[in-house]
Amino acid sequence: QVQLVESGGGLVQAGGSLTLSCVASGSTFSISAIGWYRQAPGKQRELVAGISSGGNTNYADSVKGRFTISRDNAKNTLYLQMNSLKPEDTAVYYCRVTAYYSGSNRLYWGQGTQVTVSS
Repeated sequence: QVQLVESGGGLVQAGGSLTLSCVASGSTFSISAIGWYRQAPGKQRELVAGISSGGNTNYADSVKGRFTISRDNAKNTLYLQMNSLKPEDTAVYYCRVTAYYSGSNRLYWGQGTQVTVSS
């Protein structure tokens, strides 16, 4: 199995930057796809950015050009660099990985980290 712990959230003014980190432990060798999601109050959880098992990256239209997803395999860490933050980016951010365990691909989620952008 895989355990995920996020950090790096906080309160920032509009136009500012934050970098979220997600440290993976456990069966990290089996991780394939990774992604960052967010959920604002009263809204559904949505994909922000992802890296597929083939290494392709994709971003939500709302964050293209502002956010960058990356991974450091040596540190078992995922990152989300967020620049030019807007109040509408306020949400709880979650990392998610797909990992092979006990005969099948499974999804693992972190506990979430709050990002609040003030206007």
